[in-house]
Amino acid sequence: MLKKIFSRNISIPTLRLSGVISSQSGITGSGLSINNLEKLIEKLFSDKKSPAVAIVINSPGGSPTQSSLIAKKIINLSKEKNKTVLAFVEDVAASGGYWLACAADEIYIDENSVVGSIGVISPGFGFVDLIKKIGIERRIYTSGKSKSFLDPFSEEKKEDVDRLKDIQEQIHENFINYVKNRRASKLNKEKIDDIFSGLFWVGKKSVELGLADGIGSLKEILEKKFGKKVKIKMINQKKSFLQRRFSSSVSNYEDILNKIEEKIILSRFGL
Repeated sequence: MLKKIFSRNISIPTLRLSGVISSQSGITGSGLSINNLEKLIEKLFSDKKSPAVAIVINSPGGSPTQSSLIAKKIINLSKEKNKTVLAFVEDVAASGGYWLACAADEIYIDENSVVGSIGVISPGFGFVDLIKKIGIERRIYTSGKSKSFLDPFSEEKKEDVDRLKDIQEQIHENFINYVKNRRASKLNKEKIDDIFSGLFWVGKKSVELGLADGIGSLKEILEKKFGKKVKIKMINQKKSFLQRRFSSSVSNYEDILNKIEEKIILSRFGL
C-alpha cells in the first residue's frame, strides 16, 4: 500500500486554524468560529484523491461550544469521506485549541509547542469598592432572583459562584470525555489526573503523556508518510465583497482587538 502511495504525487489539503476561538467573528471573518470555518472545512475534504487532510493549529483556546462545533464538523467529514486527519501544532494548542487538535487521528507537535490545559476558566472583575469610592450607587431591577447573576458591580454571592462552578464542572466533564474518546488508549493512565487538571506541557512531555503522537513539522511528517514528492495544498478563505470593502477600517480595528485578546490568553502559557 505504501509503495502504491509513494509511486505517485500526493497532494494533502491543509487548513490553518490560528487564533482565539470565538463566535464573535465580525464582518471581516476574523477569529475561529463554525460560521467562518464550515465552508473551508468542507473544501478541505473535497479532494477525492487525497488519502488524508492536515490541520495546522495555533490557538490558546476560547469558546468551548465553538471548539466542539468545529471539531464535530472535522470528525464527521473524516468519517464520511474516509480520510485520515493529521494535526500539527505550532506555538500552542491549549484548552479549546487542544479540543480542535483532538479532532485529528494523529497529533504532531514541535519540541517547543505548548499542549494541554484541559479545563474551564471564567475570568471576570469586581468593581464594588471602586464605585463606592467614586460615589456611584448601583441600581438594578430584575424579574427573576438570579437575573443579575455574577453582576460585577454588586457583592459576590456564594450561590452565584457555586452555580458557575457547577456549570464549569459540566463543561470540564464533557471535555474530559471527549479527549478520552478521541485519544483512547494513547493517554498515560498513570498520569490521568494530571492530564485533566488544567495543566499544560511542552514538547516531549506532551508525547509521553499521550497528548500528542510525535514531534515533527508538517512537511517532515507528510514526507515520511507519503514520500518526498508530497505537496501541501493550503485551503484559503476567499474574501467576500463586504470583507474586501471594509478591510482597511473594520478589519484593522477587529485585528487590534483580536490581537489584544489573544495576547492576554497566550500570556497564561508564557507566550
